[in-house]
Amino acid sequence: MTINIAHAQGSDARVTAAVAAATARIFLLEAHSEFLRLLRAPSFCVPTIAFPLMFYVLFGILLGPGRAHPEAGARVLASFLVLGTMAPGLFALGITLATDRERGLLELKRALPMPRGLYLAAKVATAMLFAAVVSLLLTVLAVLVAGVTLTLLRWALLVLMAVVGVIPFCAIGLLVGSLCKGSATPAVLNLIYLPMSFLSGLWVPLSMLPRPLSQLAPLWPSWQLAQIAEAVVGPAPVAAVPAHALALTAIAAACFGAARRALGRAR
Repeated sequence: MTINIAHAQGSDARVTAAVAAATARIFLLEAHSEFLRLLRAPSFCVPTIAFPLMFYVLFGILLGPGRAHPEAGARVLASFLVLGTMAPGLFALGITLATDRERGLLELKRALPMPRGLYLAAKVATAMLFAAVVSLLLTVLAVLVAGVTLTLLRWALLVLMAVVGVIPFCAIGLLVGSLCKGSATPAVLNLIYLPMSFLSGLWVPLSMLPRPLSQLAPLWPSWQLAQIAEAVVGPAPVAAVPAHALALTAIAAACFGAARRALGRAR
């Protein structure tokens, strides 16, 4: 009896390990396929990768205060890192999900013998990878061109902030992609992306905006993420970081939950 129980436990462990390996392999294949799909789409790569770099060089370095005031240069970099983090989350999930939903690919994925949620998890991982690429390119520009100097730990925290901070914007993109048609999704996402970044103080200081608009800044996830970025690079109070992280978590959870209900109704 003891031998049979031990044999059964060993078999269960082997089955569990095999299932975990198969799940990991499916996830990697899905993420690789999604990454190649987006990499081969100029309509995604150019705005997501090239635009933040171009805007940072133009407004953050050539026309910005970075060279005259090193601390201001670090804060400008933090703002453009947030700007570069928003786009992969919004557009990588929103546009591709809406397109897949209209073409019936989402129904096909549901019918395949793969774990539920793996399809969307691969999309989120791809957005995190693009956010890492954009943040690394911005840091290279900041060091070589703008002359921004930070400790190695702060550089690492900035990249980590970008990679993890993309998740709330993935949730927003997922919600828009689950509600809008494929042809309308890019326009809706741009109507979210551009005003949100402006009203969060990423383009101009909030002190330059009308008071009613500046008081709404804490409502935007981009402002919450910008406060974390400023705490990493400069004198912003670090004690407030958990509150901003909690706000971002709540926004992500609410949008993911709403998107899940919308996708469930669409079946």
